[in-house]
Amino acid sequence: MVREKEFAFIDQSYKPSRNDLICLFKVTPNGMSLKEAINNVALESSIGTWTPVSSNKKYVNKLGAKAFAISEKRGYGWVKIAYPQDLFEFGSVPNILSSIAGNVFGMKAIKGLRLEDIKFPQKLLKSFPGPRYGIEGYRKMMKIKDRPFVGTIVKPKLGLKTKDHARVAYDSWVGGCDLVKDDENLSSQKFNLFDKRAAKTLEMCDKAQEETGDKKGYLINVTAEALEMLRRADLAKELGGKFVMHDIITAGFSSLQTLRENTTLGIHAHRAMHGAFTENPNHGLSMMCVADFSRVAGVDSLHIGTGIGKMKGGKEEVKEIDEEMEQRIVSKTKTRLDQNWSSIKPVFSVCSGGIYPGHVPYLMKNFGKDIIIQAGGGIHGHPKGTKTGATALRQAVDATMKGETLHEYGKTHEELMEAMDSWGTVRF
Repeated sequence: MVREKEFAFIDQSYKPSRNDLICLFKVTPNGMSLKEAINNVALESSIGTWTPVSSNKKYVNKLGAKAFAISEKRGYGWVKIAYPQDLFEFGSVPNILSSIAGNVFGMKAIKGLRLEDIKFPQKLLKSFPGPRYGIEGYRKMMKIKDRPFVGTIVKPKLGLKTKDHARVAYDSWVGGCDLVKDDENLSSQKFNLFDKRAAKTLEMCDKAQEETGDKKGYLINVTAEALEMLRRADLAKELGGKFVMHDIITAGFSSLQTLRENTTLGIHAHRAMHGAFTENPNHGLSMMCVADFSRVAGVDSLHIGTGIGKMKGGKEEVKEIDEEMEQRIVSKTKTRLDQNWSSIKPVFSVCSGGIYPGHVPYLMKNFGKDIIIQAGGGIHGHPKGTKTGATALRQAVDATMKGETLHEYGKTHEELMEAMDSWGTVRF
């Protein structure tokens, strides 16, 4: 057992410097005191190991993490740990994660460890590019000034042949969608090969744009081995595409950073697999951390949840993530650190997962107008099909922008009324 005087990585009086990266952890110890568990986390995630080593030098000690602001609860505790920025390779998400979220999650010293948030020091923050476009860039590109974007996901998510996939996308665009995207597991399967899908669907995107007079966008999934991913992004650009989609968790942050450095297309980030480590309230990383690293690495839009619908994530959690993505100055809360994002552009938050037109007033009230409202089944499941479903979702946005209730607006807009008759509305 480590004795109290040997807690070299704990300093409750420590005042973080402007050059510290700070992490907020929730720690549940395993058969030891909270302080001992925290000391183990701090040493393992910075310069220490399980025993003193003869190879250590005095100058190394300056890079040791400092655990401070410890708050003990029954069975667990909260702690902030400050890491000197010189511990990290600048501009590298994988390196930072390998340190602060590496071996520590598998240590016997902890029963549970949850990384809730990260605060980046300004010098380290500026080593990352951030979004190329973000909210303002998307609005300029799509010529949409102040309303939420309306989007959909082609459904069924897998199995459609290329011509049918493109047709669903076309019906969505002409019905009123601004954006259409692939789902997370559509890549280049034999029934819908990437190159053919890119050519045919972007052709239909152009057709819809000409017919409606509105800008349209296709978020095609380029996720693949890194070189193939870049080839796919290049092809999408050659064919006139404005956007690509990237599965940031399954492909990894190094893959995302490679994409950001090698394409000028807008990057839509899908968070597929995040629930494997974000859903346990006592262990893993929070979705807030995923959002933090996504913003610095350079995504332009990111799924954040809805606080409603089919996916987990409560309203307050999603609202805090939304603020983290779109504000320049973020204030601290119980589970979030303050952050000055400085010149890093804001990210467009995407609300998606089991939503339909009746959810629109709720989403706009809680998350504002700078969101992408994206419905899959809530469009394609409309009793009269995809085109009518897209029209209904757009009408729900228009009604809310005008300050009208959906029921009032629905009296003169039958597509919306039929959607409400099918799925109802949300009370809030």
